[in-house]
Amino acid sequence: MSVKFILFDAFGTLLRIPQGRHPYRMILKEGIRQGRRPQPNDLRLVMTSSLSLEEAAELFGICMQHDLMAEIQGALDADLSSIEPFDDGLRAVEMLQAEGIKIAVASNLAAPYGESVRRLYPTLEGYGFSYAIGAMKPEPFMYRASCELLGADTSEYFTGNQVMMIGDSIQRDCYAPREMGIQGFFLNRRGGEGFKNLSDFAEQVLASSSEPSQCQSLRQSSDPRPRVKRRV
Repeated sequence: MSVKFILFDAFGTLLRIPQGRHPYRMILKEGIRQGRRPQPNDLRLVMTSSLSLEEAAELFGICMQHDLMAEIQGALDADLSSIEPFDDGLRAVEMLQAEGIKIAVASNLAAPYGESVRRLYPTLEGYGFSYAIGAMKPEPFMYRASCELLGADTSEYFTGNQVMMIGDSIQRDCYAPREMGIQGFFLNRRGGEGFKNLSDFAEQVLASSSEPSQCQSLRQSSDPRPRVKRRV
């Protein structure tokens, strides 16, 4: 089998939050209420730095009242306690690892969410979190660093079809990885173009020593509405 390494997106792919509350965005909204003008790199700063809620507010110069900070902390705690793995994600990881394929997460997310990924998927060989790496998808360094966590020789991305990635953002998990020489695949749980679940993806990876049968049709497709997905 030529595939040795697979990167998975985290939220929306391996895990879900039934009702995301976006606590860091709540802080930024409070900044707007106080007259702070949003900056284009605000969310990037959150997701490429290991910041608590208090540290994020301080970084952006936002004065937080105790009661409001407690409310936002409660929203974060509710997010973290509600995180759950997709059954097909657990199954796919188990199937692939049983055949010797090394797996890492490559995910854009704020620091408090990383521990939940580690707890619910404790057997992964690597955890490529944007806040730890200091880069985020679709920046090339994010993919390269996540692959290096697995021991992949990133100088050989472009030959051998050794590295795959799958996730629910067609731009960040499918098209952008392909520009790095990684085989990128789209997880579309709503149906339509792409894989409908991770069990099907894992079965096709294991059934073939080349690319999954959906690869060619996926490469020829385009999505007029690529999604921007961040967990903040």
